[in-house]
Amino acid sequence: MMASASETGKGPTVDPFIVVLDAGHGGHDPGNLGNGYLEKDIALKIVLKVGELLSANKDIKIIYTRKDDTFVDLFVRGEIANKANADLFVSVHCDSHNSDAHGAGTFVLGLHANKQNFEIAKKENSVIYLEDNYETRYADYDINSPESVIGLTIMQEEFLDQSIALAKNIQDNMSGRLKRVDRKVKQAGFIVLHQTFMPSVLVETGFLTNKDEGAYLNSSKGQAEMGTAIADAILKYKTEVQGVSQATQVSNPATPEKSLKDESSSVAAVVVSKEETLESKEIKEIKKPESAEKKQEVLAVSEPKETLEEKPDENTIIYKVQLMASSKDLALSPENFKGLPQITKEAYNNLYRYMYGATKSYREAKMLQSKAARTGYPSAYIVAYKKGVRVSVPKEVEEESQ
Repeated sequence: MMASASETGKGPTVDPFIVVLDAGHGGHDPGNLGNGYLEKDIALKIVLKVGELLSANKDIKIIYTRKDDTFVDLFVRGEIANKANADLFVSVHCDSHNSDAHGAGTFVLGLHANKQNFEIAKKENSVIYLEDNYETRYADYDINSPESVIGLTIMQEEFLDQSIALAKNIQDNMSGRLKRVDRKVKQAGFIVLHQTFMPSVLVETGFLTNKDEGAYLNSSKGQAEMGTAIADAILKYKTEVQGVSQATQVSNPATPEKSLKDESSSVAAVVVSKEETLESKEIKEIKKPESAEKKQEVLAVSEPKETLEEKPDENTIIYKVQLMASSKDLALSPENFKGLPQITKEAYNNLYRYMYGATKSYREAKMLQSKAARTGYPSAYIVAYKKGVRVSVPKEVEEESQ
């Protein structure tokens, strides 16, 4: 998104590309302890390296789910990314096994394609048992059942193409540049990925239980190389999805309050031959996003039945409830949104965001969110706009509502 020249007096500016970096485990959750190494420490050092490298780019903003040895609930990690309106979520881990297994792999959210993927996800998901009130918070998630993932992946599925594109970049760097054994891009039901509403990946940088690989990941050299590989992959992804230089982006002059990010086409193909079984299914081929040369356009939106009576002043914040994001350009009719009226949409990168309602009252927005959840959008969340541009929900408003 961009601020108009009249707002800044200096010409148009571009909102930063927001990357949320998540170091797995932490605090009283050490992660795996292969060969005496601490997964939580290694993951954190790799993440901090990634952040250090990306921060050298002025148009990238880095947010960490943790920067020290603290325990962060899985659902909170997702909340951090969602509230930041992040462009990417990257979670870093180290693997373990009772054999001499080694190599690096990258995961996107999806069904457990085989038993091995399920076991990896099950191991990472077991951290929920260290959280308070996990019985209620994850009531619909059976950690022992691959089938339970089906209902939980619907929302993230909208970002699958973008997640695979990023995962493929990371995997290519780890297997090609760093010569790590290639464990491919795969799908599995990681809870931490399910909690986010943006392209998200989980990186298993290697096996601490393997003597040589554990020593490599525990070394400053290994951590720096892994961090660089991940950072470079993110930069490549950013270039791919933005398509054209942000410096050339212009908002539609007819609608200066509806500044939108550049759209581009990102398509990932999961190719599975007829001879392959579900046990051997893996992501094999991917098309890179194509550059977009067309100018940005403001999308037509349906007129809410109950519009705001007075034109808000420039400091008024309007709250809406985001139902989902999709690569599909859906008609804004209630039948496409489980009967909900007052649906609006906006372009975001190469996706469309779909929002329900519009109100000046955060309390009313909470009621709309509750209705959306009852209607069939349990993961819907409140977003805020000021002068037509999305902003963070003020902390004081959230605290007052709670």
